[in-house]
Amino acid sequence: MADSNALEQCNKTKRRFFGCSKDDFFPEESFQSWKNYTKALRETKTRLKDRLLARSFDNLELQEVRARSQNEMKRTLNWFDLIWFGVGGVMGAGVFVLTGQATKDDAGPAVLISFLISGFAALLSVLSYVEFSIELPVAGGSFAYLRVELGDFIAFIAAGNILFEYIVAGASVARSWTSYFATLCNHNPNDFRINVSSLGEGYNHLDPIAVAISLIICVGAVLSIKGSSRVNSFLTIAHIVVMAFIIVAGLTKANPTNYKAFAPFGVHGIVTASATLFFAFVGFDGVATLGEEIRNPGKDIPIGLIGSMLIVITTYCLLAVTLCLMQPYSQVDIDAPFTIAFQAVGMKWAKYIVAIGALKGMTTVLLANIIGQARYFTHIARTHMAPPILSIISPKTGTPVNATVVMTIANCIVALFTSLDVLANLLSISTLFLFTLVSLALIVRRYYVSGETSNLDRNKLIVFLLLIIFSSIATSLCWALNVNHWFVYLITMGIWFLATLGLNLMVKQARKPKVWGVPLVPWVPSASVAINVFVIGSIDGPSFIRFSVWTVVLLVYYLLVGLHASYDAAKEFEAKGEGSSQANIEAGIVTNNAVRTTV
Repeated sequence: MADSNALEQCNKTKRRFFGCSKDDFFPEESFQSWKNYTKALRETKTRLKDRLLARSFDNLELQEVRARSQNEMKRTLNWFDLIWFGVGGVMGAGVFVLTGQATKDDAGPAVLISFLISGFAALLSVLSYVEFSIELPVAGGSFAYLRVELGDFIAFIAAGNILFEYIVAGASVARSWTSYFATLCNHNPNDFRINVSSLGEGYNHLDPIAVAISLIICVGAVLSIKGSSRVNSFLTIAHIVVMAFIIVAGLTKANPTNYKAFAPFGVHGIVTASATLFFAFVGFDGVATLGEEIRNPGKDIPIGLIGSMLIVITTYCLLAVTLCLMQPYSQVDIDAPFTIAFQAVGMKWAKYIVAIGALKGMTTVLLANIIGQARYFTHIARTHMAPPILSIISPKTGTPVNATVVMTIANCIVALFTSLDVLANLLSISTLFLFTLVSLALIVRRYYVSGETSNLDRNKLIVFLLLIIFSSIATSLCWALNVNHWFVYLITMGIWFLATLGLNLMVKQARKPKVWGVPLVPWVPSASVAINVFVIGSIDGPSFIRFSVWTVVLLVYYLLVGLHASYDAAKEFEAKGEGSSQANIEAGIVTNNAVRTTV
């Protein structure tokens, strides 16, 4: 009998990896027949109410939810690996373009100040991620953090948007890889693409090189996380060496007179440039998804995440100073600032060094992108909001093979057909939306614990959070609408300040971090919320349209599939009696001992 059960389990495992059935994708009760599914749809209102009230728990995410992957990821990474994953995931080719645009159009040589402002703003978000990733070292990263503090529904909407952002970013980087490779070969990028005239404009230049580089990186990510880390560390260190060469070579042609007009566009230009440059620091959140593969999260995560961000900020500032010393800001090229600057000072050969640096940077960004999105998807599948077959961890490699392959295929399809111009309009807002939610979740985590926080403190927390959010939105809108009256900002920022002060003085903290915590709570996460919302206000209209359309698509999927799958999975937990009161919380059932309600 035991042999029979073992054989059956073996067959199931083989079927999961080498063949699929309906139960691999929809094993839940609601999808076993049309009758069951119709019944589930009729109960949508009741189930939605149940899941909106459902909150997960730390132990649930760390144990029961992780166990759904059948096997564990291998704990092989340390702080050194995380530093270079952080640098590699952030420092791509974007800085070469963004620096030129921000310098010429917005800040002039004061772009250095803009980099410091945007780097500091990014560092505030990093601090929130550090505390969460130490307390919840799971593959879901911010998805798991939001499930615990803000609930299933908000976590799903945020994660769905960030996955789309990852796919678009991965496709953009892959297409850019082809462009810089063509530069090295002295060719136009479209020379290496296949023109299909029957397809629409923006989708008619097929990019097989972008697909090939994505597939090669996918293979490495699937085979070994430690091997991927070694390759990433080597390429990232080499990238830093190239950046150092660009800085040193550029400074040999420095002309201090270029700094005479330090801030030609004033404070407004500096702030506008900092909003643009914020996107040069995006990408660090993928490091948080490596939580299950880190040997000592309490030690390695703070060093890795904060250390990598400090390296990136320092490098970016030095690059900005070098560019402005080489050329007057008015002559900086928007599309290829460093290449043109080197040509202007008689160092045309240096454009190949710039291209090599960009290629190395894009390769590591693409690697971090594929690894991060696969681990996000793995944890989403563990909750059954996505097909559970995607949550399986390979017993041989200790990596989420299925999720990695599926996400890479999605990247490849988008990268093959879609031009960079189209992709550029789809980026950015989801990432800032996620950063904002994580900072809010940290405030909730510190100030609200069910069963311990009094009703009075809970209500005061709600009021102060709403004031922080709406005052931040008001400031962002005023800036986007070019309101130049200083007293308007004094009012909006004054409300933000008083709300944060009130939260600090009038609401008792309900929880202290166990190992490492964000300093100056609630000021740091509240400032992060304000800055992220401010930067969101600088994003173009098409991005908001994309965000809205994709969110509607996510809502439709959630109501038709995700809601019922996660509801059944939670009920199964309860039926098996795997977690007593904590399983009841996962099922969204209110008990006397455990109540998690929306704050």
